[in-house]
Amino acid sequence: MPTRKTGVRALQADRTKHNILQAAVTVFSKEGFTGGRIEQISSLANSNDRMIYYYFGNKEKLFICVLEHIYASFNQAEAKLRLDLADPEQALRQLVAFIWDYYVKHPEFVTLLATENLHQGKHVKQSQNLTALAGEAVGVLRPIIEAGQAQGLFRADIDIQHSYLMIASLCYFYNSNRYTLSSFLAVDLGARQAKADWLAFISDLALRGLRR
Repeated sequence: MPTRKTGVRALQADRTKHNILQAAVTVFSKEGFTGGRIEQISSLANSNDRMIYYYFGNKEKLFICVLEHIYASFNQAEAKLRLDLADPEQALRQLVAFIWDYYVKHPEFVTLLATENLHQGKHVKQSQNLTALAGEAVGVLRPIIEAGQAQGLFRADIDIQHSYLMIASLCYFYNSNRYTLSSFLAVDLGARQAKADWLAFISDLALRGLRR
């Protein structure tokens, strides 16, 4: 019986922490780190301020956990990709499409990254886990490039990090600046066809940058 009670308490604790984390993602993505308040988060999580301080310590540590959470969620989704390394070019197109679609479907990811960049990365620098999470993301690209090199399709002098930055930036910038660029260019960059055209363009561009 004590074991069962302990197990129930552990499940309740995990559920509470999960609800707080999800609420924090919502609040911080809308209000930023500075504008997001603990009271807002606890209310949205159907919890209380005391639980947030108990499980996360303070607002800054909670925000760090939020950043780790969104990167981990990205990696988990990316790990589900089934890439055919026998066709490296198609595998690269698939990876570019995944990153693009993830940014489109998870605007909170884009917003939270923009918020942290406004703070000059002060929170990610305190994380003990983000370096490993970043390595996982870049690691998905490495076997694609190595397979392309082995087949003589891709250049031998490719820098993996530069390639990842190229793909990530092409996907990120469009989404992070969609509203201002739509006004500036007088086009609706949120339109389905506009997004499809951009994905096709950046997929070709990424391949051109890697081909021999």
